[in-house]
Amino acid sequence: MFVPDLLRGKRILITGGGTGLGKSMAGRILELGAEVVICGRRADVLEEAAAELEQANGGTVRWRPLDIRDPDAVESVLGEIWTEAPIHGLINNAAGNFLARTETLSHRAVDAVVSIVLHGSAYMTLACGKRWIADCYPGNVLSIVTTYAWTGSPYVVPSAMAKAGVLAMTRSLAVEWGPKGVRLNAIAPGPFPTPGAWERLVPTRNLAAVLETRNPLGRTGEHEELTNLVAYMLADQSGYMNGEVVTIDGGEWLAGAGQFSFASALSDEDWEEINPKKKK
Repeated sequence: MFVPDLLRGKRILITGGGTGLGKSMAGRILELGAEVVICGRRADVLEEAAAELEQANGGTVRWRPLDIRDPDAVESVLGEIWTEAPIHGLINNAAGNFLARTETLSHRAVDAVVSIVLHGSAYMTLACGKRWIADCYPGNVLSIVTTYAWTGSPYVVPSAMAKAGVLAMTRSLAVEWGPKGVRLNAIAPGPFPTPGAWERLVPTRNLAAVLETRNPLGRTGEHEELTNLVAYMLADQSGYMNGEVVTIDGGEWLAGAGQFSFASALSDEDWEEINPKKKK
């Protein structure tokens, strides 16, 4: 649906780019002519993903191990990346989430999600933004949020808190940084299955069936549908879009707010079955 060189000349950094949706985004962006930099905590995963992406799509994939929860590490890695060449766009994709009854959560469980989703996205955005602004260089930040960033959702409360913060950051900085040539937008995907996310959030087939079909279209999203939207929002052709969040969920949130509200039907036995501590 796009000209093959839509993103040629651009350099895009993707957090959590070695697996799942991040890897799919990297592949589509690479296919459309951009250079891609992926980061994540596991060097072996990144190296393998980079090789696969280059073999499948051609082009260049750089990779950097990075724990985005560590602001000093973020500054160091962004400095290395900028030494090679500035980036044109940042995708805040890295996330952490799990299904749980909120009263069972420890402060460490809350921190585990909030530190990645909110703090990590903020550290990455600020580190890129200050460089773009200092150099009078146009920048583009695209954050992956969720519809429960504005509706809330039970059973994923730390994620809802963190994603709401990322959305607030997006809208706030779109106004503050827009005059400086930096635009910020977000995408709120519905269910786009990946092995890692589904293992944590819908670990039983019954739960998966409910989540995957409760939207009006009665199906999950195809990765290509999401990555095409990402490509458009990174392209110069979307240059007048700023401070927006685009939902792509088959109409799920309109049909019933709170993506994981269905989990209220689980019994105590069900919760025991999906308890991650028990699986260990």
